[in-house]
Amino acid sequence: MKFLVSGATGNVGRLVTEGLLGRGADVRALTRDPDAAGLPEGAEVVAGDLARPGTLRAALTGVERLFLFPVPGTAREVVAAAEEAGVRRIVTLSSGAVTAGLDASHHLPVEQAVEASGLEWTHVRPGEFAANKVALWGPSIREHRVVRHPHPDAAWFPVHERDIADVAVAALLDDGHVGAAYTLNGPGPISLRDQADAIASAIGEEIRFEKVTPEEARELYRRQGGFAAANADFLLGFEDYEGNPADPHALADFDPAALGPQPTAQQVTGIPARTFAQWARDHADDFR
Repeated sequence: MKFLVSGATGNVGRLVTEGLLGRGADVRALTRDPDAAGLPEGAEVVAGDLARPGTLRAALTGVERLFLFPVPGTAREVVAAAEEAGVRRIVTLSSGAVTAGLDASHHLPVEQAVEASGLEWTHVRPGEFAANKVALWGPSIREHRVVRHPHPDAAWFPVHERDIADVAVAALLDDGHVGAAYTLNGPGPISLRDQADAIASAIGEEIRFEKVTPEEARELYRRQGGFAAANADFLLGFEDYEGNPADPHALADFDPAALGPQPTAQQVTGIPARTFAQWARDHADDFR
């Protein structure tokens, strides 16, 4: 049985590729630039772009199960091409925002396209990626050993990307997951200040937490560029998930502990979800 992993060079796709190979699967990994992929040995690396479904014909040939990275604009065409090629099961990388009813335009259309196909499907819906902290805080920690943010005590349930990949691998390989939508979070809420402390412990150096205004933080992210700049307004509360204006100061009043325990990878894997401290140790080199 052949598996195709799309988004194979991403935080999750790379680990899905690794996890499938570790269980002896025949893995084909899709990327726009195979020469720069750097994927695990044993994967068949092929060129293709989900935004251009016409480039996927060769990659889909002989594939029975697909890990689908979310590209909403072409999702129906990609799913149709997969079905025509003989794919029988699709596991989508979705978002916990769908579970919360906040996402109507990005991940939800991909889920709907997959469900409408009649193929076997499972949706993996992670919440906040712990890995976002590399893009958001990495530059300031590496250069100045400081984190700057308006709400040091704001907390959430950041999820380790390996937990996400473990659930995706299980859904691709094992029976019993068809028709399920798994929302995944970290094992408990952790404040931004405590996240910074966990990274400090992982690298063995002190990290200062400097409180700034939302406007100052937005300007810092914009100057930083990349993921931080592209997502500054949403991450700092200036707009909601769909891009509508919001109050950035409302984040300080929200207590995630009031939500109670959140679903984690343990519901699928039977293994306790990885903590943020574990994630920080795994990524210590990204902050040194």
